Amino acid sequence: MNVLEAMKKNSEVIMPESYRELERAELEDRVRAIKKRMGDRLFIPCHHYQKDEVVQFADAIGDSLKLAQISAQNQVAEVIAFCGVHFMAETADILTTDQQTVMLPDMRAGCSMADMADLNQTERCWDVLQNTFGDTVLPLTYVNSTAAIKAFVGKHGGATVTSSNAKNMIQWALQKKERILFLPDQHLGRNISHELGIPLEKMAVWDPIHHTFEFDGDIRDAIIILWKGHCSVHENFRADHVHQLREKDAEINILVHPECPYETVSISDYAGSTSYIIETIENASAGSKWAIGTEMNLVQRLINQHPDKDIVSLNPYMCPCLTMNRIDLPHLVWALESIEKNETAKHQVKVPKEISGDAMLALNRMMEQ
Repeated sequence: MNVLEAMKKNSEVIMPESYRELERAELEDRVRAIKKRMGDRLFIPCHHYQKDEVVQFADAIGDSLKLAQISAQNQVAEVIAFCGVHFMAETADILTTDQQTVMLPDMRAGCSMADMADLNQTERCWDVLQNTFGDTVLPLTYVNSTAAIKAFVGKHGGATVTSSNAKNMIQWALQKKERILFLPDQHLGRNISHELGIPLEKMAVWDPIHHTFEFDGDIRDAIIILWKGHCSVHENFRADHVHQLREKDAEINILVHPECPYETVSISDYAGSTSYIIETIENASAGSKWAIGTEMNLVQRLINQHPDKDIVSLNPYMCPCLTMNRIDLPHLVWALESIEKNETAKHQVKVPKEISGDAMLALNRMMEQ
């Protein structure tokens, strides 16, 4: 089930307004009380992009796959209240046991990138690829995708990738087949493929809306087929932002996520995953200057944690990820109190077995590399 289907199914499940009326101190006290009562039976993983009001209660902080893996390693927790977005909770449900319940505090917390590739579109694309290229294409999907897309990729011999291991996974895939279908983020696929030495002229874009290739020349020359999807946050870090900052200060370091457009990444000083960005700032010398192209909650947290460094957002008008920010303190309290009322179904994310099995194949192929 993608997040749009989940929203439709749960449209009648809306947080009572009374939670909005509570003072922050009261909300925080309620979370502390539930955590104390439940103890090890409750586990709260939080993504880096979450608000500080939620992150303060995290039992673990990380990227989506790391949090899902940590959740799977936790054999004691009965309930995992995943503070992230829908596809992340799906991955946690796939990796955890049947005895564990994975919850999303707000079922409307989705990912626009993940929803840019649905199963019907992907199957139609696959038919065209088979007719065009024959059995020469292996599918890879970014972990920022729905369980259904992960299952499709797993069923067809492919694997998932993260922004940290995409280079290794693309190399792995090209040892098995002549071409790759890379879902759903065209920017990550383009940036990492180019870093591996594959020219842009060998990369085609598949437009799932118009059901056609975007490519100059003979399509049979394409090695990488990029799905026309993107992160709505990272796409807004542009090359002109880099030029403007460098004109103001030649000493500033530009550090971006590879979900940003190629034009931005290619002229930046550093590019890497969320973990890479955090580690780069942690290891940077005092007094150094940085402009970071990633989600604003994380940038602001890095600014607060490193007052000895001059850090700004690459795009000064950037806002936090809107869907990620649906998980706020009132929704967290509502979800946690639902546990004690035996009303977890309002928040539970459950991937059907027929999907989770194939999705697990894709995840395992990645983790085996």
